[in-house]
Amino acid sequence: MTVADILMLISVFCIWSLLLVNVVLIVAGYLYYIQIENKPVAPIEGEPPFVSIMVPAHNEGKVITKTVESLLALSYPHNRYEIIVINDNSSDNSSVLLGNLQSKYPGRNLIILNTDNVKGGKGKSNALNLGFKLSKGELIAIYDADNTPEKTALTYLVSEITHDASLGAVIGKFRTRNRDASLLTRFINVETLSFQWMAQAGRWKLFKLCTIPGTNFIVRRSIIEQMGGWDVKAIAEDTEISFRIYLMGYKIKFQPKSVTWEQEPQTVKVWFKQRTRWAKGNIYVIVKNIPLLFKRSARNIHFDILYYLSIYVLLLTSLVMSDLLLILHALGYVSTTIASFSSFLWGLAIILFILGTFITLVTEKGEMKLSNVWIIMLMYVSYCQMWMLVAAYGMYAYLKDLVFKREAKWYKTERY
Repeated sequence: MTVADILMLISVFCIWSLLLVNVVLIVAGYLYYIQIENKPVAPIEGEPPFVSIMVPAHNEGKVITKTVESLLALSYPHNRYEIIVINDNSSDNSSVLLGNLQSKYPGRNLIILNTDNVKGGKGKSNALNLGFKLSKGELIAIYDADNTPEKTALTYLVSEITHDASLGAVIGKFRTRNRDASLLTRFINVETLSFQWMAQAGRWKLFKLCTIPGTNFIVRRSIIEQMGGWDVKAIAEDTEISFRIYLMGYKIKFQPKSVTWEQEPQTVKVWFKQRTRWAKGNIYVIVKNIPLLFKRSARNIHFDILYYLSIYVLLLTSLVMSDLLLILHALGYVSTTIASFSSFLWGLAIILFILGTFITLVTEKGEMKLSNVWIIMLMYVSYCQMWMLVAAYGMYAYLKDLVFKREAKWYKTERY
């Protein structure tokens, strides 16, 4: 057996192992969706707790008005929540628009915090810490500046967390508001439903684990106080805070009936910039938490650490290695006796990817259609391959920031 054969076998084994883990998560996630589909969310007992909704925003003039008005229209009792918009060192017309909203809705708990480049402008985590100092709620909810939550979104989150003292946080899901804007947004829509929310549902069903997304979640105030706020060095502050919540002995539950709609990137340039930021942030969290793999007290999050480590290191390395070996074999530069077998497994993996991804769309109204099969097939040969570039560049950016000791800052996603 040649060296190329050994490397090919290792790569195929790693790829298929992660693929099978994903299949297990899809099946478990589907069962969870079926389990709660006809199960009503329990009503809030007694007086609803006071909630502070925080919206970190940096140059969000194009979307901020719609977001705040959606939050003002929530079905949660209006006297039991406040909205704190952290207009963080914005140079556009955000402050004027937010001032107009305060005038338009007098008597509502709408608080605007305008920061400068001294206290602000240092990233989402810093903005959240500034807003938290002004908050009064026993529960803290976070929404991104481009979100339009459904009216019941907050009520469902509060109901879940108040009925279970073991929950430190509860997450809802976000959907793609501009799904039909471009082929890219169609890809993102499928990715969100399949690789984020179905996987979240599966992880909750099997391991009682979920990762906080950047938006549409609620967390206990006492937890934020105990952990000393958000880590200002973390770009992926949502993933980072998830690990700390679990280390404190709490669970994070997924309630898919709580839905918000958000705007996704419509061009590859904007998408690449956003996703490399996510990748770099998640790599920071992985590196920060790797030592926990050797602590028995943290065994409840060992799966998540290994899961992220596998995606950003093992899967990326295996995909690049296998593709490179197949290309070199075809060109005659290396010799491998299992190239045909590897090609067969590669083709089988593609079929499994298409079927598994399509099945995850069954749980969403309007998504179970034949056109999505073609979208998924096209997605595999284009969008999924771009992910490898994103992960590789995210690693490069992380190492570059580490070497030059750069501080976290706002990475603006262009709005439309």
